[in-house]
Amino acid sequence: MSVLPDSGHPSSTTGAPRLRLLWSFARPHWRGLLGGLALALLASGMGLATPMVTKWILDALGEGLSLTTPVIALLVLLVVGAVVSLWQWILLGTIGERVVLSARESMVRRFFGARITSLGVRPAGELSTRVTSDTLLLREAAADSVVGLINGVVTLVGSLVLMAVLDLVLLGLTVAAVSVVAVAFAVLMPPIAKAHEQAQERVGRLGGALTEGLRAIRTVKASRAERRQGDQIVREATEAARFSVRAVRREAVAWTVAWSGVQLAIILVLGVGAWRIADGALAVSSLIAFLLYAFGLMDPIMTLSQNVTAIQAGLAAAGRIRETQRLEPEGTERATVDHPTSDTTTGDTSTSHSPGGAETPVVRLASVAARYAPGAEPAVSGVDLTIPRRGHTAIVGPSGAGKTTLFSLLLRFLEPESGELRLDGRPYREFSHEEVRARFAYVEQETPVVPGTVRDNLTFTYPDASEDEVWTALRKVRMAERVADMPDGLDTPLASTIVSGGERQRIALARALVRTPDVLLLDEATAQIDGLTEAAVHDCVRERAEEAAVVTIAHRLSTVIDADLIVVMENGAVRARGTHEELLASDELYRDLVRALRIATPAPASPELAAEIDGARRVATSG
Repeated sequence: MSVLPDSGHPSSTTGAPRLRLLWSFARPHWRGLLGGLALALLASGMGLATPMVTKWILDALGEGLSLTTPVIALLVLLVVGAVVSLWQWILLGTIGERVVLSARESMVRRFFGARITSLGVRPAGELSTRVTSDTLLLREAAADSVVGLINGVVTLVGSLVLMAVLDLVLLGLTVAAVSVVAVAFAVLMPPIAKAHEQAQERVGRLGGALTEGLRAIRTVKASRAERRQGDQIVREATEAARFSVRAVRREAVAWTVAWSGVQLAIILVLGVGAWRIADGALAVSSLIAFLLYAFGLMDPIMTLSQNVTAIQAGLAAAGRIRETQRLEPEGTERATVDHPTSDTTTGDTSTSHSPGGAETPVVRLASVAARYAPGAEPAVSGVDLTIPRRGHTAIVGPSGAGKTTLFSLLLRFLEPESGELRLDGRPYREFSHEEVRARFAYVEQETPVVPGTVRDNLTFTYPDASEDEVWTALRKVRMAERVADMPDGLDTPLASTIVSGGERQRIALARALVRTPDVLLLDEATAQIDGLTEAAVHDCVRERAEEAAVVTIAHRLSTVIDADLIVVMENGAVRARGTHEELLASDELYRDLVRALRIATPAPASPELAAEIDGARRVATSG
């Protein structure tokens, strides 16, 4: 569902384009808004009739006539006006919340449907602020303020018309005062709108800074940077307050001018009216009725000023909300530039190391190049790689070598600039994003815990997974006893504060092991777990590699030497490939990596693995 137009740039969203943008949010609810406007006009009409009925009562009192009818009429206006106002309030409030819900739904779906590279342009906290804070400003502008603005104009014009009926001279004085107020508003409103827009932009930055700071709270405390981080966030809050205060000051000036103009009009009306009564040109009841209208002018003028201000803030919020519509959704980008005509063009012989080399590889990359933004340096270039249908492939290399980019390409988080990816021998472009990802299971290095219970996390990929599948996966990663001991077992609400980093990693791995995908992608699944659990994870990897493809980004020696094929990456390209022994003998960078990897390697859980690692260390050292 999307209610947001997608054209232009926020900076060009001024005047009529901005009003059209605001109307795009309100248009689905036009019938309700029309009904709310009708109720508002009816309530205002009853309010405008009250001074005339008051004049009727005064005239009847002066002439000695019965007061029953005019008093009953006044009571009817009061009761019916209250009921109509209540109805209008409920109706417009409901419509306002629906506008907010539509905008929030559109943005949330846009965020989760957008390309990851597009989402990375702005902090997550700032995007969250647009969903929470900006939509509230939009509600006021798209529902209450639009109706209030029209109703205020009608009420003001109606008051002036009825004043003209009572006395034209007094009307002239009132119109002069109202004109001064109108000119003041015309001068003051644009700066007020600009200040509101700047304040809301700062609020977005504040939300982004606060979210990122809280996300890294452990690092902040460990670095003794609480005060510095707090000062940085408070600076954003101070800037937001500065612009908000500027807007408040200008609004105060505008409202003071309005109030003073109306008060001046009342004083002039009172003085000139008394003079006209003395001349016999005006009845006392007419002056009282006129003064009631003059006092009542303050309400539509204040309503107009408040609603114009709210609409200006809403227009700024609508422009910020519309920016999210320019987040590029997945599926709109060009999938590839160059398409090799034959698989033989890759020159890749890695299938010789695969147990299923005679079969069609599950995934193949041919001369793939990609970058994260136009004009940026290529993240990978000329990558040729075959992932066999079964077996364990380890990707190693220094930081920035392109390992994570390779995973992003496999999962279509990033599209190739040139070259081609194939799945089961068919180009990626022939599959939807969902079809590609259904063939993979992915465990991130950060292993985030999704909101919900332990069960929600384990069945996140496969919501229809059975209880047996879930417990089997937990046993494989040695988390079954831990989960069973939790207060509500699988239904225990899971927060990052009640599980350790290693347990979070095991839960993420168990989620990937609930069912057997074609390719299991592990971004170092053993980074935060103890030696005994690491052995269990390696058993899982070996077992899965016999049935399907397993690809790991390896940061630990035990992961590397276990692999059927090791791919060494450097500067975004595949430098070498082979088995552990072959690479130790032939590639200097791999030997350096093995020396580095052994530093962080804990004591292995099995004697066989220990012997193999010790042999690798000796070769690396002697090499």
